[in-house]
Amino acid sequence: MIELRNVSFRYIGSEQEKGLSNINLKIQTGEVVLLVGESGCGKTTLTRLINGLIPNYYEGELFGDVTVNGKKINDIPLYETAKLVGSVFQNPRTQFFNVDTNSELAFGSENMGMDEGKIKQRMKETINTFRIEKLMNKSIFNLSGGEKQKIACASVFTSRPEVYVLDEPSSNLDIAATSDLQECIAHWKANGNTLVIAEHRLSYLKDLADRIIYMKDGEIMHEFSLDEFQKLSAASLCHFGLRPFSITQLLSAQKSANLSHGKVDISGFNFSYKYQSPAIDIPELSVPKGEIIAVIGHNGAGKSTFARCLCGLEKRCKGIVSFNGYKCKTKQRLKHCYMVMQDVNHQLFTESVLDEILVSMEAPNTEKAEQILKSLDLLDIKELHPMSLSGGQKQRVAIASAIASNREIIVFDEPTSGLDLRHMNEVANNLSELQNLGKTLFVISHDLELILECCTYVLHIENGRVFDKYPLEAEGKEKLLKFFYEPIKLAVQMESKTIKQSGM
Repeated sequence: MIELRNVSFRYIGSEQEKGLSNINLKIQTGEVVLLVGESGCGKTTLTRLINGLIPNYYEGELFGDVTVNGKKINDIPLYETAKLVGSVFQNPRTQFFNVDTNSELAFGSENMGMDEGKIKQRMKETINTFRIEKLMNKSIFNLSGGEKQKIACASVFTSRPEVYVLDEPSSNLDIAATSDLQECIAHWKANGNTLVIAEHRLSYLKDLADRIIYMKDGEIMHEFSLDEFQKLSAASLCHFGLRPFSITQLLSAQKSANLSHGKVDISGFNFSYKYQSPAIDIPELSVPKGEIIAVIGHNGAGKSTFARCLCGLEKRCKGIVSFNGYKCKTKQRLKHCYMVMQDVNHQLFTESVLDEILVSMEAPNTEKAEQILKSLDLLDIKELHPMSLSGGQKQRVAIASAIASNREIIVFDEPTSGLDLRHMNEVANNLSELQNLGKTLFVISHDLELILECCTYVLHIENGRVFDKYPLEAEGKEKLLKFFYEPIKLAVQMESKTIKQSGM
């Protein structure tokens, strides 16, 4: 089905993207191939060759042949490739063409000239397969990151391509949504579709991948069967810079919370988006000061909205945050809080990576800024424009800016989205260093590995309300693991608790 023969590619005008060298790869019809390796190893570039974005969108020097179902992808227009290959990107916002979910699901099939009745039937099948009835007839702008990713997957599925190429598809998904994605991939595999998946989070694919391709510096270094890969030890995976392949490898000596540092008190948090029911309803909340607080909850639970209210970015949320003797209303919180957004493209403004760090400092200090960049493996690209970087690099630049800001409360919204093991650990180390400086950190994350690595307390939000909170000690770790690995049972508990809270 897919063959790359003597393929090499070098990007033009992009210093940080290294391209590929001498790739020879055959992928059989119906095979599920998992591409693994550290950020920058060439996984995404390989997917761009298969879906035709190279050479139709990304310019560069291409040598060799890429064929899908006998057609040379580097010789046919992109709209022809789209009939063969469906793509799901790490950032779903980059592939949307409409403002509402229904239109987005129909868009690909409409572009192929399909008749209206067939499109409606396919949409109905897709909605049932992905269980996204609640996401229909909604503005895409009002969806959470995970909900957007589900719509992106569903819209590609509606067109029914023969090949699916997925680039970090689980990066913004909670465990329930990842389980849905897992079922969908299993459905595609059972249907005989060919899948090429570039991923850092591997555990949900442990029973689905037929072959694992390990890449480094733009080359294929190793090929493993599923059985061979499953036999690799945790130490071997770490050597390759890969995340665990199963929960048994998630071993961590996480820190304990120090509850004697004081409290951060939140009161009167009530916020609704226009013409919608309350997105946040938190009358009172106290969490320990000086801790790394993991904010968990399912997609659409209100975690990002809570973060924006906490930082004073939602003007209509009039609540008060109290700490260090301060009582901060909305405007005052802007001076004491800093937020690293889930989509960091919204907060990168300057002409270079170094300038991005300097502008975040109260008193610009180049030496200190370069130290921060070095700690996040960014010093070598300090002169590059932030918007020219990869998604993972942009994420780390935004984290570096947060570190440089020296604010008392720092909020991170999915800070390890799309990051490999090494860079995840670097982020975890930087969060711990910020905690040692007395900062209070709120980390919104679906990344269990990150939470176990550095977080000390958990705030669980569902339906815009506080569902639970606890220190991440033995009992708390058990609760956390249940949240990540018993989503169905937990959903029943949440529904019961919500009913009690509402007095029904």
